[in-house]
Amino acid sequence: MGGLRRINVRTLSKLLLMVAVMFGFGYAMVPFYRAFCELVGINQLGDRASEITARNSQVDESRTITVEFDANAHGPLRFKPAKSSLTVHPGQIATIEYEVANQQGHEVRAQAIPSYAPAQAASYFKKIECFCFTQQTLKAGEAKEFPVVFVVDPKLPKDVNTITLSYTFFDLGEKNADPRTDASKATQVGGLNAGATGGGKGTNG
Repeated sequence: MGGLRRINVRTLSKLLLMVAVMFGFGYAMVPFYRAFCELVGINQLGDRASEITARNSQVDESRTITVEFDANAHGPLRFKPAKSSLTVHPGQIATIEYEVANQQGHEVRAQAIPSYAPAQAASYFKKIECFCFTQQTLKAGEAKEFPVVFVVDPKLPKDVNTITLSYTFFDLGEKNADPRTDASKATQVGGLNAGATGGGKGTNG
C-alpha cells in the first residue's frame, strides 16, 4: 500500500512539473514573439495601418474634390494614368494607377517629378505611397503599373474643388550610362523639381 502511494506521489509531482514547464514556456513566448515581430517589421506594419485608419476616420463626406491626373514623358517612354480623374472626399484614402512602358531596346532608369494645380493644393495633397519617391528601372520593352496612394487633407481651402496632379517622367538613360551625363541629367531633374509647384517636399516627394 505504501509503495502504491509513493508511485502516485511521484506521478503527481511529474505532472505538476510538466504543467509548470508548459506555463513557463508559454509565458516566455510572449517577449519572444514581440522580438520576432519587431525583427520582421510586423509591428511597423501595424503602426502604418493604425496611421492610415486614423486618417481615414477624418473623412469629410459633406464635400467632394475632383482630382485630375496628367502624365508627360521626356524620352521614348510611354506614360499615362489608368483614369483621367477621381472624385474623393477630403480625408478619404484613394489609389490611382499609372502605366509606364520602356519602348527602348535597352534598360533605362527614370524619375517621375510631380507638380500640382492650383499651386496652393500641393501642401494639402498627401501621398502615402508613390513611385516618384525613388528612381525606377525598366528593362528593354518592359511595362509596369505603379500605384499612387493619396489623401487630400480636410484642411484644403473651401474654394478649391479641383486638383490637378501632373507627373513628368524623365528618362535618365541606360543603367550603366556615363556618370558625367547622368550627373547632368540629375542636376536638370533636381532643378525642375525645385521649381515644381510644391512638389518634392515632405510626403509629397
